[in-house]
Amino acid sequence: MLTVKNPGHREACSRVDRHYWIDTLRDGRPVLIRHLAQKDRERESTFIRRLAPQSRYMRFLAQIRESGKGIAYIAMVHDKGQLIEIGVSRYVAAGEHKFECLLAVADDWKRLGVGTLLMEHLIDAARKNKVHLMFSVAPSSNASMRDMARSLGFEAHEDPFDPRQVTHCLYL
Repeated sequence: MLTVKNPGHREACSRVDRHYWIDTLRDGRPVLIRHLAQKDRERESTFIRRLAPQSRYMRFLAQIRESGKGIAYIAMVHDKGQLIEIGVSRYVAAGEHKFECLLAVADDWKRLGVGTLLMEHLIDAARKNKVHLMFSVAPSSNASMRDMARSLGFEAHEDPFDPRQVTHCLYL
């Protein structure tokens, strides 16, 4: 039997198997989080197409390489009998023990904790994989990212060459 975690209580999260979790969003709805798989290619394309232009811009601002050593998680919910993607997080090697991370959340699902849940799972995986540093480059105007990153323990560093960008760093 699956149980759903209570908001804010990470240890109560039910593990479906080694790579699947059912978490609870701030509004009480369940969300499935699992590893992003090859079979999600079409779902991922649909997700990206549905992002608002500003969200799409922020998603592709990252210099992240889509291949290479790393991990990716997808967040999905049931909608009219189908699983739809509402968020994705990933990290990819950017040097030895240094990984760039990316997060994108569907516009209709922002401020419900999707991003935080995805990043918590990504950080847990990074710790298990002995990652020393996770970082993400974001526009300095992205208050949501700044607030979430701070709440997860990331440090913000302004880009000395571009004041419109900030790098969020988490030393593990």
